[in-house]
Amino acid sequence: MNDTREREALSAYLKLLRSKGASEDGLNQREQWLLQLLPVIAGQPADGLVYREAVESLIEQVDRAQWPFFLAIVREYFPFWIQDIKAIAALNAEHAFELAPMQWQPVEHDLKTLWHMLDKEKFGVADTWPLKAYTHALRQEGAEQTLVDTRVRLVKLLLLKLKDVPERDTKVYRIAVDATVALFSMKPTQRLFLSVVREYYYFWIGDPEAMSHIQIERIENIA
Repeated sequence: MNDTREREALSAYLKLLRSKGASEDGLNQREQWLLQLLPVIAGQPADGLVYREAVESLIEQVDRAQWPFFLAIVREYFPFWIQDIKAIAALNAEHAFELAPMQWQPVEHDLKTLWHMLDKEKFGVADTWPLKAYTHALRQEGAEQTLVDTRVRLVKLLLLKLKDVPERDTKVYRIAVDATVALFSMKPTQRLFLSVVREYYYFWIGDPEAMSHIQIERIENIA
């Protein structure tokens, strides 16, 4: 197995974090997680779907309490693995690799509590308009009503986590996503949730091309 590409990417990733003042303990922790991923992606095409499937095959071995940290690491490592210099520069400009923990963190609730809250929650205009735009886009793409309802409900779960965010940016969105996906016990539901929130992000930030990111997937066994 030739994992030269993977190890060079790992070295570049750790070097960047070291330049930002990461502790050796923090670097070692990241390295240990990624060393488990490397054999799964070695020799594979540099493709996002391949990478997601590799992460999914590994994440079941990770304690759910560690999912947010693990997902943050593999997300940061991805552009190094595919050697996307522009993406790395863009993420760096957005402070995606900053090591200091954010003051804001989503409120912790179990899934049952969140579903209960969802039935009572009234969302403000800042959330209602992107949600309406997303709903309209799904219908424009020919989605059946049951599919629309399921996806919108998953988005609303995320919006509960994003309540009272200090600013609408990539970093807080990812934190909320990572904190929510671990609540789902069924893998198909996890996949659907991640697919939905990838689509919805562009509506959330007000991207005029948001509709082009819609990719309707029919996944059964949704919890």
